[in-house]
Amino acid sequence: PAFGLFIFTIARDPLRIIILIAGAFFWLVSLLLSSLIWFIAVKASDPQDERLQKGLLIFGVMFSVLLQEAFRFLYYKLLRKAIEGLVALSEDGCSPISIQQMAYVAGVGFGLMSGAFSMINLLADALGPGTVGIHGDSQLYFLTSAFMTMVLIFLHTFWGILFFHGCEHRRWWEIAAVVIMHLTVSGLSFCNPMYVGSLVPSYLLMAAAAAWAYLLSGGSAQNLRRFLLCKC
Repeated sequence: PAFGLFIFTIARDPLRIIILIAGAFFWLVSLLLSSLIWFIAVKASDPQDERLQKGLLIFGVMFSVLLQEAFRFLYYKLLRKAIEGLVALSEDGCSPISIQQMAYVAGVGFGLMSGAFSMINLLADALGPGTVGIHGDSQLYFLTSAFMTMVLIFLHTFWGILFFHGCEHRRWWEIAAVVIMHLTVSGLSFCNPMYVGSLVPSYLLMAAAAAWAYLLSGGSAQNLRRFLLCKC
């Protein structure tokens, strides 16, 4: 369902595709830099010190989240400049795409790239060696990982809308809320293999972020009710 966001809302618009690909590239660069920092830290530390290695892993996850949000801010700045250029080039003085639409497409770009890398890791684990759950561990690893990938794609989409809205209206607490939610969801992954402890809170946060993003985008309870009842 998450990848359907691209098919139904972006695929037919060339400008949206460009914004999505650029957003995915920004996320990829943030991952590359955070992975490089973590790799250097691990190589420079004692591999026999399990407590230190766990601490470095936590540091790597938190640093990656902060770097992703920093690149989200840089991408917002870039798109803001792009809108000014589009307005200057247009005949009617209007941009062909609004900042709200850009926020949505950029969020989908971040989410799809994040989901793609999660799928690659799952496929790599599926190749073996070994069988999931053979030593008494949960056999739901692949299923729960798929659900976690989906929730992250949706969350990145909603976070993009919230983050851009906070930047646009200088509501820094909205930006801080996005960073805190991102840190929380990433930190919940350390609850695994107790998957309920990570999946349930993540989906609750996704529901809250979805409602928040819907309201900031101009949605209302009446419009939602009409949509659910298939009324024009």
